[in-house]
Amino acid sequence: MIRVAGVRRPTRRARRAAERVTPKRAGSARLLVPSALTILAVCAGLTAVRLAASDKIDLALVLVVGAALLDGIDGRVARMMNATSKIGAELDSLADAINFGVVPALILSTTLMRGHDLGWAIALVYCCALILRLARFNTLSDDEDTPGYARDFFVGVPAPAAALIALGPLGLHQWLGDGWWSSFPAVGAWTLLVAFLAISRIPTSSLKATTKISRAALAPALVIVAAAAALLVTYPYTLMMIIIVAYLAHIPFAWWANRWVAARPEHWDSLPAERRAHRRMTSTRRPILRKSQARLGLRRPASAKQHPGK
Repeated sequence: MIRVAGVRRPTRRARRAAERVTPKRAGSARLLVPSALTILAVCAGLTAVRLAASDKIDLALVLVVGAALLDGIDGRVARMMNATSKIGAELDSLADAINFGVVPALILSTTLMRGHDLGWAIALVYCCALILRLARFNTLSDDEDTPGYARDFFVGVPAPAAALIALGPLGLHQWLGDGWWSSFPAVGAWTLLVAFLAISRIPTSSLKATTKISRAALAPALVIVAAAAALLVTYPYTLMMIIIVAYLAHIPFAWWANRWVAARPEHWDSLPAERRAHRRMTSTRRPILRKSQARLGLRRPASAKQHPGK
């Protein structure tokens, strides 16, 4: 063995210690990134409350949307970096309770429901409903007996969507000014309705069911994204109302799709695209002639088994 003068080789114990420490430090750095995004989302949500109390409604709503976007990417970043952890999941759940439960309740109570004691009670009802909804979501996520199709649906309106819908009257107030939509009875009833939708068992679609886009739908999807980007820059509150109306309008279709697949166990583990293709196939198999025969009272001719001479 050749030894270089003045250079000291590390001992075997030092090399083993370095091998043990380096991966651990790298793993800790990986875990830090998604957790930092979650903490940043909490800071954005709480800052939105401060801005709303200072009558800076536009910036407050922008920060709420930013908190929702950070909430949507922190989990994906954790899975991409292989940095999922139990503490990260708990931190994400607590951040959702703050950003989508506490923050909208405080914003509404300090703006449109300011000066009403009943408004504070309504804000508390909304906040408690969102916390209960998140607790139920965590319980259902840990249940291994749920059928395969359950991953494509939420039970009730998810927390980010509930926060956006609850802040809808405030967006209308910023867009159109004062009106019946910004009155205390309308805002209070709307907030209670959103709280009910959050804790209800009404199925709503999950984005996981629409992650794959076919080639035929790619061009329309890009057009929709471009139009949404243009509205976001020019008419953000118009885009906000369109999103809220579209989401509420999809709930009956999600309820029907959930009932359809729940009644067909053979499709529980199928992909959403496969289930949609099967529904289209079964709907086109119903010939118009069969309906006409039923109206006229006609019967099909007897089979060959009933005619032994044939």
